[in-house]
Amino acid sequence: MKVVLFSTYELGRQPFGLASPAAWLRRAGAEVTCADLSRQPLPADAVRAADLIAFYIPMHTATRLAVQALRVVRQLNSGAHLCFYGLYAPMNEAYLRSLGAETILGGEFETGLVSLVERLPSGNGAGSQPEPLISLDRLAFIPPDRSGLPPLDRYARLQVAGRERTVGYTEASRGCKHLCRHCPIVPVYNGVFRIVPREVVLADIRQQVAAGAEHITFGDPDFFNGPGHALEVVRALHREFPQLTYDVTIKVEHLLKHSEHLTLLRETGCLFVTTAVESIDDAVLARLDKGHTRADFLEVVRRCRQAGLALSPTFVPFNPWTTLDGYLDLLNTLAELELIESVAPIQLAIRLLVPSGSKLLELSEVAVRVDEFGSAGLVYPWKHHDSRVDALQRHVQETVHTLEHEKKSRSEIFDILWSLAHEAAGRPWHPVSEPRLARAAIPYLNEPWYC
Repeated sequence: MKVVLFSTYELGRQPFGLASPAAWLRRAGAEVTCADLSRQPLPADAVRAADLIAFYIPMHTATRLAVQALRVVRQLNSGAHLCFYGLYAPMNEAYLRSLGAETILGGEFETGLVSLVERLPSGNGAGSQPEPLISLDRLAFIPPDRSGLPPLDRYARLQVAGRERTVGYTEASRGCKHLCRHCPIVPVYNGVFRIVPREVVLADIRQQVAAGAEHITFGDPDFFNGPGHALEVVRALHREFPQLTYDVTIKVEHLLKHSEHLTLLRETGCLFVTTAVESIDDAVLARLDKGHTRADFLEVVRRCRQAGLALSPTFVPFNPWTTLDGYLDLLNTLAELELIESVAPIQLAIRLLVPSGSKLLELSEVAVRVDEFGSAGLVYPWKHHDSRVDALQRHVQETVHTLEHEKKSRSEIFDILWSLAHEAAGRPWHPVSEPRLARAAIPYLNEPWYC
């Protein structure tokens, strides 16, 4: 059985979503080709020979790019069994099946892929799939097989203290305990999370260190969903690789609740923590069921600095409840907290996505604002009641893309967005007050954050 696994985009990371199933499928006897189209050309010969072609779609951008790549893939091989797997696969089931997908796998997808490979040779590939659309089984994980993927130095790099480091990527858990209304994990996992055993995580890190990794990104939706497991992993990691650094993603709520562990994170090599703040407006945070407040965020900034941990906040600044004054408040707060250099400029342009299955549609104030689901964008389009907000979002997004292409610094981009926002709101403005934290002092990955 010849299998091609495709990844189209995963935030500049070497995709765990190819390496993990590749290990399972090779163990089952399949001949597997992994292709990361964000870093390498499409392997035409392997596609022509494939019996099974499977696209990994963990996010919105990856799904749209996979649909584009599918046209070329089908021209090369129209007879292979077509599968989509990952977070966005079950959310877009109807649309993907309309494109010819025969198998859709969400949640814990590895055993579903093995089942698919085992039944295809017997001619059971047609008709309704026997594998569950969403599996939340507790898997007996095995170490990912990263052979055949582009080398780590082709992926996002860590920028710290004026130098670059090669970055690896792994996952210590999947899913999430929480039910944030806008989060795409919720329709699939619905409050469930699954642990990847410590020894499997460490085995994956060992092979990446051997391949040149100097830093590891943990891609868990929330590293502190299971703080005991997470802390065991980083303690063991630091004992074995004391010079290795890492970064994690943790909710504001968990950073506050488990702040006694922040020093341990720093001592074991954590350089920065990504946290999905989304908004600093308490009314918006309540609608999103984020589980934190503006005051909580401000306290987390203080506690992380006290512990010596850099914070990398992410936002969804443009949503149906955004006001021009609210956007100005966000910019002003970032300036006052000296977080300008800690926030990727694209984070100041993000517009709320309402994908298929989103729990946002449970809010009547959202449901009445959205148009019909659009297959082109794979979202329910919405318009703000204040057209000036939509116009500002478009202007900010275009400006960020242009200035990043011109290699402008985060501070330079922020200053321009500051002026744009004040002009849109009809407010007088003056340059942002100094001082600012030096960019070189703030570690970050050089891949912009998209959805």
